[in-house]
Amino acid sequence: MTLLETTRIETRPVDPDIQADIDKFRDVLAQYRRGEVSEDVFRVFRLTNGIYGQRQGGDNHMVRVKVPYGSMDPEQFEMLAFIVERYSRGWAHITTRQNLQFHFVQLDQIPDVLDHLAAVGMTTREACGDTVRNVQGCHLAGACPHENLDITPWAEAAYRHFVRNPLSQRLPRKFKINFSGCETDCGQAMFNDAGVIATTRTLDDGTTEAGFRVFVAGGLGTTPFPAQAIEEFTRKEELLPTLEAILRVFDQTGNRDNKLRARMKWVVEQLGIDEVRRRVLAIRKFLLASSSYPGGLPTEVRVDGDAPAGIDATANITKVGQGIPVSIGGASPYDKWFSANVVRGIASGQVSAYAWAQLGDITAEQFRAIAAISRDFEADIRLTNRQNLIIRGLDESQLPELYRRLDAADMARPGAELVRDVVACPGADTCNLAVTQSRGLAKAIGDALETEGLAEVAGLRINISGCPNSCGQHHAADIGFFGAERRANGRSAPGYQMMLGGYIGQEQAHFGTKTLRLPAKNAAEAAVRVVHRFNDERTVGESFRAWIERSGGVKSIAAGLKDLDQFPAYDDDPEFYTDFDEAGPYEAVVGDSECAT
Repeated sequence: MTLLETTRIETRPVDPDIQADIDKFRDVLAQYRRGEVSEDVFRVFRLTNGIYGQRQGGDNHMVRVKVPYGSMDPEQFEMLAFIVERYSRGWAHITTRQNLQFHFVQLDQIPDVLDHLAAVGMTTREACGDTVRNVQGCHLAGACPHENLDITPWAEAAYRHFVRNPLSQRLPRKFKINFSGCETDCGQAMFNDAGVIATTRTLDDGTTEAGFRVFVAGGLGTTPFPAQAIEEFTRKEELLPTLEAILRVFDQTGNRDNKLRARMKWVVEQLGIDEVRRRVLAIRKFLLASSSYPGGLPTEVRVDGDAPAGIDATANITKVGQGIPVSIGGASPYDKWFSANVVRGIASGQVSAYAWAQLGDITAEQFRAIAAISRDFEADIRLTNRQNLIIRGLDESQLPELYRRLDAADMARPGAELVRDVVACPGADTCNLAVTQSRGLAKAIGDALETEGLAEVAGLRINISGCPNSCGQHHAADIGFFGAERRANGRSAPGYQMMLGGYIGQEQAHFGTKTLRLPAKNAAEAAVRVVHRFNDERTVGESFRAWIERSGGVKSIAAGLKDLDQFPAYDDDPEFYTDFDEAGPYEAVVGDSECAT
């Protein structure tokens, strides 16, 4: 009996392309071990195959599994449970880009891990490296009452078109594509290299045509850029050619000499948006001549359809998007979960419900619980970009039993769109670039909010990155933090820059404004004070950004936190000089970048 057979998981025929990737990985790894492939070449090779080095060095590696638009099935959840128990540390992490990743996998075991993933149709191919990364999509696609189109088959078509595509193997830098079904932009298309938002237009004869608005050159990182529209309206038949044209412009004009200025946003800064538009549309015009022309309706759309979920006019339609004030009704835990985590209002009458994954972590037992729920409820499940899961296609009568099952798995806390839903990157736990333990701060903030009775304040998002690179998407949150080394009393100490007012939605991107620098141990108190003020002072339905403006702006709010930007003497409180989850004195150790996001 093979190791794969001992998992007792129903497998499927392995995709020949995925098998070819695994066979090549085994061969190149063997050559690397024999000294026939250099370290720098092997590094690029393993990154393109989704294998990322950790700060612990040696043979410790992170494996990032590509999950297009976050969609997974029961067998895949079960296989992840087996893998993280056998090869990792018992749990995996949902990323802000709807990937799953797990750490401390030994290099020589990775081919076996890839075999297991392939047996349930999963791959790590191009989850890292200078490639087209995981194609994201709104987690409510096909189940949202507000959508103009179900972008699911479009995201699938884009994923299939670009994975292993010769055009996208050695780009100047990584390239990210994102889909949203309406201008609410739950998929966060507005800070991607290519962002797609479904829309409609009225034709001269009065009929309505569904299509897309395609945005280009958005990005976060140390210098965030909002995406800009290529044209007013892109017809369905021209969507994939438009995306390929954008990629071709990036491949031709991206900076290959300086990785720090190689993303699509820097192309626009150099050439100007008008010139980029001109080049994209010129390439698209003649792309028909390509032997691999991707125009017309993709097979995935023709087979599965892209009709929107529609609206149930008799239902209490759930509002979605950043800043939505969720009403937490009822006193029982179930009533609170129902109010905060259930999405209602599509024409079929089905509902969706969020499953809480604290800090984006899922244990092996939780993977198995989710797999059982998917089967027993015949539900579709997707990962979200806020590091949770959403269970779709439910009958409302199933919700009490679903709640009971999630509660037993410790996944039933009301979290979606509430302030306790803190997002954090892996931070200095495993990342070479991080200078602080962002996960530790996220837990500290969550605990402090619970203690102060503020964890269920609605309409606020808190995101944390362990460095300025924004893997935790701190620029896009109402309250954001990024890690930074501080110097105090002659010593290094962990610190954070606090940012306020980030917002993504309505085809807009507003990035947070720097507020003040803080010792890491005071950052949770700063978050609590801001949440407290907002909760006490906001008017009915007032957004966080509107409250900031009415309160005198970011500088005024920072003035009330200034006392927190103080380090005590080391002998008075040495904890200020030790990071969360660390035992010894703080030291900012930064390794070589491996393009973590």
